[in-house]
Amino acid sequence: MNWDWEKLRENQQKYEQNKGGSGGPGMPRPPQMDEILNKFKGFKFPGIFLAIIVLLVLYLGSSTFFTIDRSEVGVVQRFGKFNRTVQPGLNFKLPSGIEKVTKVNIRTPETEEFGVKALEGTGAYGNASESSLMLTGDLNVAVVPWIVQYRRADPRAYLFNVENVTSLLRNMSEATMRTVVGDRSINEVITERAEIAAAARVMLQAELDNAKAGIAIVNIELKKTNVPEPVQASFNEVNQAIQEKEQTIYKAREEYNKAVPLARGEAQRVIKDAEGYAIERVNRAQGDASKFMAIYEEYKQAEDVTRKRMYLETMLDVLPKIGAKYIIDADQKNLLPLLNMGDSASTIQDRFLQKGE
Repeated sequence: MNWDWEKLRENQQKYEQNKGGSGGPGMPRPPQMDEILNKFKGFKFPGIFLAIIVLLVLYLGSSTFFTIDRSEVGVVQRFGKFNRTVQPGLNFKLPSGIEKVTKVNIRTPETEEFGVKALEGTGAYGNASESSLMLTGDLNVAVVPWIVQYRRADPRAYLFNVENVTSLLRNMSEATMRTVVGDRSINEVITERAEIAAAARVMLQAELDNAKAGIAIVNIELKKTNVPEPVQASFNEVNQAIQEKEQTIYKAREEYNKAVPLARGEAQRVIKDAEGYAIERVNRAQGDASKFMAIYEEYKQAEDVTRKRMYLETMLDVLPKIGAKYIIDADQKNLLPLLNMGDSASTIQDRFLQKGE
């Protein structure tokens, strides 16, 4: 910057010689605006100074204005202490060194794998790690690989409450899965993967909430569970024997269910037949007794007539069923005369009726 020292010196002398200005008697006149501007007419900014000013402006602009994506939330710290959270869009903060912003993705789920190592292009899984080897409730060892999907639900808690959230998540996930698997048998671990995953998700979320980690569990997925490779052959033989045993039991139960209900049905049929026969005999005996009592009542009212009528009805029923018939008079001393019984049944009936009269 070049100064016009000669001109400045002349102006200074004029101020000292001027006694009647606005400053009052004996006081120098204050400089006017045009005089001040004239002082800086000869001043020139060097190129490096201009570049520094431009860089300073760009730095302040880049450190004070920032944008947050739709899936993120900005956590602003002032002198290292939490100050506020900002939502997606263009936001403003104080320059760096005063305020700092940390972007936290709260929508996109992230994944942690335990004992699962996918082989590229094959879809198979590599050797089980120690985290997937677990002891079941019936004291068997199972290989239980699983995947945990989670997202950051509380950005402030995620950043400030736990020092290493990923390590905490892995340790709690492994402890939770071992607890759930330890309460079940080896067969349940192999066949009931969905139930185990659901129980582990609920338990793990409760533990993370208790630790205030700011993490929400989206899903827990159990991959194919099995026993360790060295004992798979023996385990398969045991399962085959168990299946054969169950198959034999099922067949026996099937035969039992066929035979026993059939026998019970036959027994019920015989009982019902006997009950029906007993009811029939009782009803018939009661009917015969009622009939006999009715006849007896009529008999008491006219004993002789009823007795004779019963005798004639009986003889009418018996005589046609026998062969030749000979009637001898009880007062007769010899064999003659004989009553001719060769007449027709109607003639005999008429004679009996006449005799009865």
